[in-house]
Amino acid sequence: MTTRRRRAIAVRAGLAAALTALAACDGPQSVLSPAGDDASQLTTLFWVMLVGAVVLWTAMNGFFFWITRIRTGEMSRKWAEALIIGGGILFPVVVLTALLSYGLTIMPDQRAPGDGLRVRITGEQWWWRVEYWSEGADAPVVSANELRLPAGLRSDIELTAARVIHSFWVPALGGKMDMFPGRVTETSLAPHTPGTYRGQCAEFCGLSHALMAFRAVVLPEDEFDAWLAREAEDSAAPPGPGRDVFMAEGCGACHTVRGTEAAGQVGPDLTHVGSRQSLAAGILPMTSDALVDWIADPEAFKPGVEMPGYDHLPQEDMMALARWLEGLK
Repeated sequence: MTTRRRRAIAVRAGLAAALTALAACDGPQSVLSPAGDDASQLTTLFWVMLVGAVVLWTAMNGFFFWITRIRTGEMSRKWAEALIIGGGILFPVVVLTALLSYGLTIMPDQRAPGDGLRVRITGEQWWWRVEYWSEGADAPVVSANELRLPAGLRSDIELTAARVIHSFWVPALGGKMDMFPGRVTETSLAPHTPGTYRGQCAEFCGLSHALMAFRAVVLPEDEFDAWLAREAEDSAAPPGPGRDVFMAEGCGACHTVRGTEAAGQVGPDLTHVGSRQSLAAGILPMTSDALVDWIADPEAFKPGVEMPGYDHLPQEDMMALARWLEGLK
């Protein structure tokens, strides 16, 4: 096989591999599948930067190939200096300056003010406290481990952390933003496509950093308003054996269930926990079986978690508690 033939095969294989890789860049946690204005800008920025990098790489390597393989004879000092200054300095500076200027122009849009809704998200170890503030509201609507936003509107996002640095990131909706203890950083998100997307802590924050995820649910505006109104209500937590177990085991010292005596602030608010799509910060499905497993031994699913296990409970009590929690909607 000739050298030229081998090179052609290598180039085709490389292109096929690149196209295969790009085809896999899809789904609820992909920067190449934008579902919001901010993510769309960042996706465009990625492609512009990629094209610029390809142009720069091709030009520089083209110069090198031309000099070493095509024009191999003696070159005048004038031509040599022109190639070094023009190709090695001026051309890269022009391309990189253009790319930098373009990147800087989109930054103001990433911090544009919202249309009324303000969401404060606090990074805990290892879960997310989510508070919704509407215009004129005296108190927030508190939730956990799930972010819901209205489609077609820009929402202000305030980010902070309880103990260690975290980083908030929903690739399909926008860029990353670090979260610092004792400091509030501000950004905004403008989702435009209803759906469920995956978010993740993007800053190493401890033992269960990789298990600190969440769902970002984008709803049509009217559905979001109806959801937020329901979320603001107390839980319709009926009396029964599950509720009795919850109170008897002291769960209300760490968790809040509005409409009951449980008013703990240490752990996630459980008022409407059964309506969430996932459990334990995005790592388990919201089912009674998963609730039983989590309550019995949370350390098995999330190392370093502060919640104690309750595997001492009789199976009957465990199932009653799980079903009661699943019914908190």
